[in-house]
Amino acid sequence: MRSFQAKPHEIDRKWYILDAKGIPLGRLATQAATLLRGKHKPTFTPNVDTGDHVIVINAEAIRLTGKKLKDKTYYHHTGYPGGIKSITAEQLLKKAPTEIVSKAVRGMLPHSPLGKKMAKKLRVYVGTEHPHVAQRPEPWS
Repeated sequence: MRSFQAKPHEIDRKWYILDAKGIPLGRLATQAATLLRGKHKPTFTPNVDTGDHVIVINAEAIRLTGKKLKDKTYYHHTGYPGGIKSITAEQLLKKAPTEIVSKAVRGMLPHSPLGKKMAKKLRVYVGTEHPHVAQRPEPWS
């Protein structure tokens, strides 16, 4: 018996909506990463992008448990000497709530060219409105 290998032209992609209202960040990110990778499908193949498109709405209403709002810190480097910058989760949630969700999901995807391709299928929005009504996305429970 041979193993199944998904071909890129045989993949059926769907669109799913995840509502972030009141859901802990890690739980939402694992659900989104699973859908983006395609691990929920029986045709999952590790070396082929078999995942679906994911729309996350209400990113500003994400929940962080414990003292993570004050203690969790995000870092980035400007590229200049001494150019390390930091921002707490509370500040980032006020400044750009979509970034918290997309950083959490991207961290759970493979860190390879295939993972970058999967991350492009993630769309995060503040509020309940999104411009993807024509794709007829299904709510994911």
